[in-house]
Amino acid sequence: MMMHLVLERLSARALARVPEPAVVINDEAQSAAFGDAGREDGVLAFNYLYHALQITSVIAPGDTVLDLACGPGNQLAAVARLNPHARLIGLDASPAMLQQAQATLQRCNIGNAELVPGDMAGLAAFRDASVDCVFCTMSLHHLPDVGTLGRAMREARRVLRADGGAYVCDFGRLKRPATQRYFARDWRQEQSAAFTQDYLQSLRAAFSVDELTNAVAVLGGGGLQRRVTPLAPFMVIFRSRPRRAWSAQDQRNAGRLYAGLTADQKRKFRAFARWLRIAGCDLPLTLE
Repeated sequence: MMMHLVLERLSARALARVPEPAVVINDEAQSAAFGDAGREDGVLAFNYLYHALQITSVIAPGDTVLDLACGPGNQLAAVARLNPHARLIGLDASPAMLQQAQATLQRCNIGNAELVPGDMAGLAAFRDASVDCVFCTMSLHHLPDVGTLGRAMREARRVLRADGGAYVCDFGRLKRPATQRYFARDWRQEQSAAFTQDYLQSLRAAFSVDELTNAVAVLGGGGLQRRVTPLAPFMVIFRSRPRRAWSAQDQRNAGRLYAGLTADQKRKFRAFARWLRIAGCDLPLTLE
Protein backbone atom coordinates (compact mmCIF):
# COMPACT_ATOMS: atom_id res chain seq x y z
CA MET A 1 0.00 0.00 0.00
CA MET A 2 2.80 2.42 0.86
CA MET A 3 4.12 2.35 -2.72
CA HIS A 4 0.70 3.38 -4.06
CA LEU A 5 0.36 6.14 -1.48
CA VAL A 6 3.79 7.59 -2.27
CA LEU A 7 3.07 7.49 -6.00
CA GLU A 8 -0.24 9.24 -5.34
CA ARG A 9 1.58 11.93 -3.43
CA LEU A 10 4.10 12.44 -6.23
CA SER A 11 1.58 12.34 -9.07
CA ALA A 12 0.68 15.65 -10.71
CA ARG A 13 -2.21 14.28 -12.74
CA ALA A 14 -5.89 14.71 -11.97
CA LEU A 15 -8.42 12.05 -12.89
CA ALA A 16 -11.84 13.01 -14.16
CA ARG A 17 -14.76 11.82 -12.07
CA VAL A 18 -16.72 8.87 -13.48
CA PRO A 19 -20.24 9.05 -11.96
CA GLU A 20 -21.97 5.89 -10.82
CA PRO A 21 -23.97 4.16 -13.59
CA ALA A 22 -27.11 4.44 -11.47
CA VAL A 23 -27.82 7.00 -8.75
CA VAL A 24 -30.13 4.59 -6.90
CA ILE A 25 -29.09 0.96 -6.39
CA ASN A 26 -32.17 -1.13 -7.05
CA ASP A 27 -30.44 -4.32 -8.16
CA GLU A 28 -31.07 -6.94 -5.47
CA ALA A 29 -27.81 -8.81 -6.08
CA GLN A 30 -25.78 -5.60 -5.89
CA SER A 31 -27.49 -4.45 -2.70
CA ALA A 32 -27.06 -7.92 -1.16
CA ALA A 33 -23.32 -7.93 -1.96
CA PHE A 34 -22.98 -4.50 -0.35
CA GLY A 35 -24.93 -5.66 2.69
CA ASP A 36 -22.91 -8.86 3.11
CA ALA A 37 -19.63 -6.91 3.16
CA GLY A 38 -20.78 -4.98 6.22
CA ARG A 39 -22.25 -7.84 8.23
CA GLU A 40 -20.65 -8.80 11.53
CA ASP A 41 -18.56 -11.41 9.66
CA GLY A 42 -18.05 -9.26 6.55
CA VAL A 43 -14.89 -7.74 5.16
CA LEU A 44 -15.92 -4.21 6.22
CA ALA A 45 -17.17 -4.93 9.75
CA PHE A 46 -14.15 -3.16 11.25
CA ASN A 47 -14.84 -0.08 9.13
CA TYR A 48 -18.43 0.22 10.32
CA LEU A 49 -17.35 -0.05 13.96
CA TYR A 50 -14.71 2.66 13.50
CA HIS A 51 -17.21 5.11 12.03
CA ALA A 52 -19.85 4.15 14.61
CA LEU A 53 -17.48 5.19 17.40
CA GLN A 54 -16.72 8.49 15.70
CA ILE A 55 -20.41 9.14 15.02
CA THR A 56 -21.30 8.36 18.63
CA SER A 57 -18.99 11.13 19.81
CA VAL A 58 -21.33 13.72 18.21
CA ILE A 59 -24.57 12.15 19.54
CA ALA A 60 -26.03 13.09 22.92
CA PRO A 61 -28.46 10.82 24.81
CA GLY A 62 -32.03 11.49 23.70
CA ASP A 63 -31.01 12.83 20.28
CA THR A 64 -32.94 12.25 17.09
CA VAL A 65 -30.32 11.14 14.56
CA LEU A 66 -30.66 11.00 10.77
CA ASP A 67 -28.56 8.61 8.67
CA LEU A 68 -28.46 9.97 5.12
CA ALA A 69 -28.44 7.17 2.52
CA CYS A 70 -28.37 4.35 5.08
CA GLY A 71 -28.00 1.62 2.44
CA PRO A 72 -28.26 -1.91 3.87
CA GLY A 73 -28.31 -0.57 7.42
CA ASN A 74 -25.01 -1.91 8.73
CA GLN A 75 -23.77 1.51 9.84
CA LEU A 76 -27.19 2.40 11.20
CA ALA A 77 -27.30 -0.78 13.30
CA ALA A 78 -23.80 -0.25 14.71
CA VAL A 79 -24.63 3.32 15.74
CA ALA A 80 -27.97 2.24 17.23
CA ARG A 81 -26.24 -0.38 19.37
CA LEU A 82 -23.88 2.23 20.78
CA ASN A 83 -26.70 4.74 21.38
CA PRO A 84 -29.66 2.90 22.94
CA HIS A 85 -31.07 6.18 24.30
CA ALA A 86 -31.13 7.92 20.92
CA ARG A 87 -33.76 7.65 18.17
CA LEU A 88 -32.29 6.86 14.78
CA ILE A 89 -33.83 7.32 11.33
CA GLY A 90 -32.33 5.65 8.28
CA LEU A 91 -33.19 7.29 4.96
CA ASP A 92 -32.54 5.78 1.53
CA ALA A 93 -33.95 6.24 -1.97
CA SER A 94 -33.55 2.57 -2.93
CA PRO A 95 -36.36 0.09 -2.08
CA ALA A 96 -33.84 -2.77 -2.41
CA MET A 97 -31.50 -1.12 0.11
CA LEU A 98 -34.35 -0.40 2.52
CA GLN A 99 -35.37 -4.04 2.32
CA GLN A 100 -31.80 -5.04 3.17
CA ALA A 101 -31.74 -2.48 5.99
CA GLN A 102 -34.96 -3.83 7.48
CA ALA A 103 -33.46 -7.31 7.52
CA THR A 104 -30.31 -5.93 9.16
CA LEU A 105 -32.24 -4.20 11.94
CA GLN A 106 -34.27 -7.35 12.62
CA ARG A 107 -31.19 -9.60 12.61
CA CYS A 108 -29.37 -7.27 15.02
CA ASN A 109 -32.47 -6.87 17.23
CA ILE A 110 -32.41 -3.07 16.89
CA GLY A 111 -35.42 -1.40 18.51
CA ASN A 112 -34.42 2.28 18.41
CA ALA A 113 -34.18 2.80 14.65
CA GLU A 114 -36.70 3.23 11.86
CA LEU A 115 -36.45 3.44 8.09
CA VAL A 116 -37.97 5.97 5.71
CA PRO A 117 -37.77 6.24 1.92
CA GLY A 118 -36.35 9.47 0.61
CA ASP A 119 -33.70 11.33 -1.36
CA MET A 120 -31.00 13.05 0.68
CA ALA A 121 -30.95 15.93 -1.80
CA GLY A 122 -34.59 16.70 -0.97
CA LEU A 123 -35.59 16.01 2.64
CA ALA A 124 -39.19 17.16 2.20
CA ALA A 125 -40.47 14.85 4.95
CA PHE A 126 -38.34 16.62 7.59
CA ARG A 127 -39.07 19.98 9.15
CA ASP A 128 -36.45 22.66 9.64
CA ALA A 129 -34.22 22.01 12.68
CA SER A 130 -36.03 18.73 13.43
CA VAL A 131 -33.00 16.49 14.08
CA ASP A 132 -30.15 16.73 16.57
CA CYS A 133 -27.51 14.94 14.53
CA VAL A 134 -26.92 13.92 10.91
CA PHE A 135 -24.40 11.49 9.55
CA CYS A 136 -23.55 10.16 6.11
CA THR A 137 -20.93 7.46 5.58
CA MET A 138 -19.56 6.40 2.21
CA SER A 139 -22.63 7.48 0.23
CA LEU A 140 -21.95 10.90 -1.28
CA HIS A 141 -20.11 9.44 -4.26
CA HIS A 142 -23.42 7.94 -5.42
CA LEU A 143 -24.72 11.45 -6.16
CA PRO A 144 -24.69 12.39 -9.85
CA ASP A 145 -22.86 15.73 -9.72
CA VAL A 146 -21.46 18.55 -7.59
CA GLY A 147 -24.73 20.47 -7.75
CA THR A 148 -26.66 17.59 -6.20
CA LEU A 149 -23.92 17.18 -3.59
CA GLY A 150 -24.37 20.81 -2.59
CA ARG A 151 -28.16 20.47 -2.40
CA ALA A 152 -27.85 17.40 -0.20
CA MET A 153 -25.61 19.19 2.29
CA ARG A 154 -27.83 22.29 2.32
CA GLU A 155 -30.82 20.07 3.05
CA ALA A 156 -28.88 18.40 5.87
CA ARG A 157 -28.12 21.85 7.30
CA ARG A 158 -31.78 22.84 7.05
CA VAL A 159 -33.09 19.87 9.05
CA LEU A 160 -30.24 19.99 11.58
CA ARG A 161 -30.56 21.96 14.81
CA ALA A 162 -28.25 24.97 14.96
CA ASP A 163 -26.10 23.35 17.66
CA GLY A 164 -26.48 19.80 16.33
CA GLY A 165 -23.80 17.24 15.54
CA ALA A 166 -22.57 16.12 12.13
CA TYR A 167 -20.32 13.38 10.78
CA VAL A 168 -19.69 12.98 7.06
CA CYS A 169 -17.13 10.74 5.42
CA ASP A 170 -16.48 9.45 1.93
CA PHE A 171 -13.76 8.52 -0.50
CA GLY A 172 -11.71 11.33 -1.97
CA ARG A 173 -10.79 11.20 -5.65
CA LEU A 174 -7.44 9.52 -6.17
CA LYS A 175 -5.02 10.49 -8.93
CA ARG A 176 -4.01 7.11 -10.32
CA PRO A 177 -6.19 4.33 -11.76
CA ALA A 178 -3.67 1.83 -10.39
CA THR A 179 -4.30 3.08 -6.84
CA GLN A 180 -8.05 2.82 -7.34
CA ARG A 181 -7.64 -0.77 -8.55
CA TYR A 182 -5.35 -1.58 -5.63
CA PHE A 183 -7.84 -0.49 -2.96
CA ALA A 184 -10.79 -2.15 -4.72
CA ARG A 185 -9.00 -5.48 -5.15
CA ASP A 186 -6.79 -5.63 -2.05
CA TRP A 187 -9.19 -7.98 -0.25
CA ARG A 188 -10.78 -9.56 -3.30
CA GLN A 189 -10.32 -13.04 -1.83
CA GLU A 190 -12.62 -12.03 1.04
CA GLN A 191 -15.32 -10.24 -0.95
CA SER A 192 -17.62 -11.04 -3.84
CA ALA A 193 -16.77 -10.11 -7.43
CA ALA A 194 -19.87 -7.89 -7.47
CA PHE A 195 -18.65 -5.99 -4.41
CA THR A 196 -15.15 -5.60 -5.87
CA GLN A 197 -16.55 -4.07 -9.05
CA ASP A 198 -18.85 -1.79 -7.07
CA TYR A 199 -15.92 -0.73 -4.86
CA LEU A 200 -13.86 0.23 -7.92
CA GLN A 201 -16.75 2.19 -9.39
CA SER A 202 -17.22 4.00 -6.07
CA LEU A 203 -13.58 5.13 -6.08
CA ARG A 204 -13.93 6.36 -9.65
CA ALA A 205 -17.07 8.28 -8.69
CA ALA A 206 -15.49 9.98 -5.68
CA PHE A 207 -15.60 13.76 -5.45
CA SER A 208 -12.39 15.70 -4.94
CA VAL A 209 -11.36 16.89 -1.49
CA ASP A 210 -12.14 20.48 -2.49
CA GLU A 211 -15.58 19.55 -3.85
CA LEU A 212 -16.43 17.71 -0.64
CA THR A 213 -15.05 20.50 1.54
CA ASN A 214 -16.99 23.22 -0.26
CA ALA A 215 -20.26 21.27 -0.01
CA VAL A 216 -19.93 20.07 3.59
CA ALA A 217 -18.87 23.52 4.83
CA VAL A 218 -22.52 24.48 5.34
CA LEU A 219 -22.59 22.07 8.29
CA GLY A 220 -19.77 23.95 10.01
CA GLY A 221 -21.84 25.66 12.67
CA GLY A 222 -20.80 22.96 15.14
CA GLY A 223 -17.07 23.49 14.73
CA LEU A 224 -16.64 21.04 11.86
CA GLN A 225 -13.13 19.65 11.39
CA ARG A 226 -11.76 17.99 8.25
CA ARG A 227 -9.40 15.04 8.31
CA VAL A 228 -7.82 13.44 5.21
CA THR A 229 -5.77 10.22 5.12
CA PRO A 230 -2.07 11.04 4.72
CA LEU A 231 -0.36 10.94 1.32
CA ALA A 232 -3.58 10.21 -0.57
CA PRO A 233 -7.21 11.23 -0.01
CA PHE A 234 -8.50 7.68 0.19
CA MET A 235 -10.87 8.88 2.89
CA VAL A 236 -12.08 12.33 3.88
CA ILE A 237 -13.84 12.82 7.23
CA PHE A 238 -15.74 15.84 8.54
CA ARG A 239 -16.69 15.75 12.22
CA SER A 240 -18.26 18.36 14.47
CA ARG A 241 -17.02 18.85 18.02
CA PRO A 242 -17.94 16.15 20.59
CA ARG A 243 -21.38 16.40 22.17
CA ARG A 244 -21.12 13.77 24.89
CA ALA A 245 -18.93 12.49 27.69
CA TRP A 246 -18.37 8.74 27.33
CA SER A 247 -19.75 6.83 30.30
CA ALA A 248 -18.56 3.52 31.72
CA GLN A 249 -21.57 1.87 30.07
CA ASP A 250 -20.65 3.44 26.73
CA GLN A 251 -17.17 1.99 27.13
CA ARG A 252 -18.58 -1.48 27.86
CA ASN A 253 -20.92 -1.33 24.85
CA ALA A 254 -18.07 -0.35 22.56
CA GLY A 255 -15.83 -3.01 24.07
CA ARG A 256 -18.41 -5.72 23.39
CA LEU A 257 -18.68 -4.72 19.73
CA TYR A 258 -14.90 -4.69 19.38
CA ALA A 259 -14.62 -8.07 21.12
CA GLY A 260 -17.05 -9.47 18.56
CA LEU A 261 -14.62 -8.81 15.72
CA THR A 262 -12.37 -11.59 14.51
CA ALA A 263 -8.61 -11.35 15.06
CA ASP A 264 -8.17 -10.27 11.43
CA GLN A 265 -10.90 -7.63 11.73
CA LYS A 266 -9.27 -6.26 14.88
CA ARG A 267 -5.95 -6.04 13.06
CA LYS A 268 -7.59 -4.12 10.22
CA PHE A 269 -9.41 -1.88 12.70
CA ARG A 270 -6.16 -0.97 14.44
CA ALA A 271 -4.36 -0.29 11.15
CA PHE A 272 -7.21 1.89 9.89
CA ALA A 273 -7.37 3.80 13.19
CA ARG A 274 -3.59 4.41 13.11
CA TRP A 275 -3.77 5.76 9.56
CA LEU A 276 -6.49 8.23 10.50
CA ARG A 277 -4.81 9.11 13.79
CA ILE A 278 -1.84 10.39 11.75
CA ALA A 279 -4.35 12.69 10.05
CA GLY A 280 -5.50 13.98 13.47
CA CYS A 281 -8.66 11.89 13.74
CA ASP A 282 -8.33 10.22 17.13
CA LEU A 283 -10.72 7.61 18.42
CA PRO A 284 -12.92 8.95 21.23
CA LEU A 285 -12.03 6.03 23.54
CA THR A 286 -9.52 3.22 23.99
CA LEU A 287 -10.66 -0.30 23.14
CA GLU A 288 -7.60 -2.28 24.19
